[in-house]
Amino acid sequence: MQQEIIKRLNAKPSIDVQEEIRKRTDFLKNMVRQTGTSGLLIAISGGVDSAVAAALSKKATDELTAEHGKPYMTLGVFQPYGNQEDIEDSYAVAEAIGLSAKAETNIQDAVDEIALETEHALKALGIHRHLSRGGKGNIKARTRMVVQYALANELNLLVVGTDHASEALTGFFTKWGDGAADVMPLSSLNKRQVRQLAEALGIPDRVIIKVPTAGLWEGQTDENELGISYEDNCDYLEGKPVAPEVREKLEAIWRKTEHKRSPIPGI
Repeated sequence: MQQEIIKRLNAKPSIDVQEEIRKRTDFLKNMVRQTGTSGLLIAISGGVDSAVAAALSKKATDELTAEHGKPYMTLGVFQPYGNQEDIEDSYAVAEAIGLSAKAETNIQDAVDEIALETEHALKALGIHRHLSRGGKGNIKARTRMVVQYALANELNLLVVGTDHASEALTGFFTKWGDGAADVMPLSSLNKRQVRQLAEALGIPDRVIIKVPTAGLWEGQTDENELGISYEDNCDYLEGKPVAPEVREKLEAIWRKTEHKRSPIPGI
């Protein structure tokens, strides 16, 4: 099953970093040209995945501008919920890659209103309780995507996703929330390989070594939520042996989250 998953995700045991940067930059350039859009939009969370996606996007649109004699844009969007403690990491990424087009869209009011309306609906059904922590976290993810697509539509941009093989392995994204995007330039990389690209692209060290989190609630981290380290996750995707209990857990999660990696079923 490990080999089947590796093949499905197009994962590699090792990478040539510069080759991967070139290939993924060209992929983004080709997508912009094929769709007739004016550039790319990337939400910069302050984590390493969005930092690498932003750097690749900026490189792609800079090259398109130089090659075709007309401006192409990479828009960096910052989307805190209220006060985001690490928002400075997001802006540090933008500065490191020379990003000039930036917008901040605070999602707190929209998320709180959606949560309140949902609780009203539950109350009408005789269910008197607040939304679960995970339920509200998913609203945050989906609201961020709504705002990204609203901006992208007005500016004729493609929305860049940050999903990669380590997240796809565990289904660690909200389908049509942060799993929704027009292009996924990191899709076949594992988390370790994303960090390798980050180092080559000049991403600040504090972002590269940061504990991964989706920012769904205070104190939330990917590894604590899943109960699996990224070291084990990456070893698995690179075809290396992992402890039997890790293998069993990863493969159980893979089966459970298949619907997130598949198109919406029809009949």
